[in-house]
Amino acid sequence: MFKNEKVVYCIDANILIQAWQKYYSPEICPSYWEVLNSLGKKGVIFIPELVYEEIEKGEDNLFEWLKNSDIPIKKIDGEVTKCLKDIYSSNPNHKYLVSSNGIHSKADPWVIAHAMKENAIVVTKEKKDFIKKQTKIKIPHVCDNMNVSWIDDFEFIKSLNIKFICKPE
Repeated sequence: MFKNEKVVYCIDANILIQAWQKYYSPEICPSYWEVLNSLGKKGVIFIPELVYEEIEKGEDNLFEWLKNSDIPIKKIDGEVTKCLKDIYSSNPNHKYLVSSNGIHSKADPWVIAHAMKENAIVVTKEKKDFIKKQTKIKIPHVCDNMNVSWIDDFEFIKSLNIKFICKPE
């Protein structure tokens, strides 16, 4: 990577959902959300349109926060659609990234496709599943197959040298 080339991160829905509902909820870690908003404003992070729509279906206040944030939402365009086609044509198992039963996120393949178009690193809570299920393939496996970098949210925080300061109120 060239020195002046900016690293960009494509955020999966589970990063925001799990953080909001669990360990970085706004009540205990408001600075996490301030940092994400700042990174969005600087163009360091973005979310795909389908991640936005997935979060919209949630039953908490995360969508309200997201709607008012400065995190860019990338629309599906011809380039992203071509990337998606490349994902599916490169390996027949990639079709299991989205299941027919509707349990798995329909946004998952689009997260990877947007990352391919933007030359971004995928940030996801998904881990490699070495117990291969024929009906589900995880984002990290597809990213590896497509030569797309991926990390989890803790690696993301470390890579950006983000520090949280805890204090009693």
